[in-house]
This record gives sequence, C-alpha cells and structure tokens, in this order.
Amino acid sequence: MKTLLNIIWLVLAGLWLALGYVAAGIVCCVLIVTIPFGIASFRIAGYALWPFGRTVVDKPTAGAWSTIGNVIWVLVAGIWLAIGHVITAIPLFVSIIGIPLGIANLKLIPVSLLPLGKEIVPSDAPYPTYRH
Repeated sequence: MKTLLNIIWLVLAGLWLALGYVAAGIVCCVLIVTIPFGIASFRIAGYALWPFGRTVVDKPTAGAWSTIGNVIWVLVAGIWLAIGHVITAIPLFVSIIGIPLGIANLKLIPVSLLPLGKEIVPSDAPYPTYRH
C-alpha cells in the first residue's frame, strides 16, 4: 500500500515539492555558510518524493546552532516551502483518493519550516536502535 501511495504522491505532488526543495538547496549552496541549509533541503527533497514508509524524528545531538539555523531558514525559505505544501494539499483534499495525500502533505509542513536538527528514518525502525 505504501508503494501505491508513494507512486500517486509522486505524480500529484511529490515531484513539484521536491523541485522546490532542490531549488532552495541550490540557492543555499551558493554560499559556504549556508551549505548546511542546502544539505537539509536536499534531504527533505528526497523525503518529499517518497514520504510514505518514512518519518521525521528529532536528532538528539542537535543543539543551539540548529535552533539559530532554523530561525534563519524560516525567514529565507521555510515559509515559502510551507505555503507550497498548503497550496498542493488543497486540491488533494478535493478527491477521496487524495485525502491521505493531503494529510501527508500537511505533515511535511513542520519539517519544511524547521529542517535542521531533524532526521528522516524508516517508519518501522525502532527509534533508539536505528543509529549505529
């Protein structure tokens, strides 16, 4: 079922959202200081392409720099990416088959606003043991 939802998601919303994250990542990689933002954006682009079967968790090692970076991210790119999620979620909610996709789209908003200090892991992985 996850694969079917991911394929439908990819066609209806995932490709466009991932392109937005890739564009933000390219812009962020222009300056050396903002490369961590670009890496986070590319990581989320992969998640936006194929979200079902994966989840976002807090990184226990994230510190104050992640918080400061997230504030900058929200102002520069996060708000625009979150608006993109809302805009793509609205038409998904119109059809019955799109409702789970719309919900998934709205679940991506927190990570689009605050990507630093987050990690994308398989949903079936137990939280404490997925790290090596």
